[in-house]
Amino acid sequence: MRIYVPATLDELDAVTHTSGAARWTVAPRRVHAVTKDLEAGLPDEDAEGLEYIAALNAADDSLALIAGRPDAAHQRVVITVEVPDEAVGPVAGTTTSGSPDDDEPVASEIEVISTVENVAIVCVHVDELEAAGDIADVLAAADEESDAEATADIGAESETALDEALERVTDRDLLWYDWSEIKNIPRA
Repeated sequence: MRIYVPATLDELDAVTHTSGAARWTVAPRRVHAVTKDLEAGLPDEDAEGLEYIAALNAADDSLALIAGRPDAAHQRVVITVEVPDEAVGPVAGTTTSGSPDDDEPVASEIEVISTVENVAIVCVHVDELEAAGDIADVLAAADEESDAEATADIGAESETALDEALERVTDRDLLWYDWSEIKNIPRA
């Protein structure tokens, strides 16, 4: 199964390069793929469109990873790999209640349930260097909104700043890198 792994740039430091492949170990974690749920939710979308949506969802999760790691470079990363079907499964602990919940996985979200050693990387998608400023704006706006929530002084200004910063980031296309170009990816 082809999966789209949300990551941070420093995770590429663990990649082993040979003349014929770039290899990486994928530990258990949430990832994205073209799932039956994604196909059912978008029946008119072709295979390429479904793959694009799964990759975009992984890019969103990469942004969340960056937010949780202040030392991470401010560039979203999606690592595309092929893993055996038995290495993945549904996200643990999800419900099928049908009620909207922020913790509910999106239709493309699955989980790597066992470590996959030495998997060949197909490609990597990474933000251009100029995206770092927009990502920093997202993180700053999210902090301001969090501070406002803590003081019960949530204003439209903090929500608008976050929405605008998120839109600037999500409007950016990630740059495509072949597995052989991983060592040359520019870092902010």
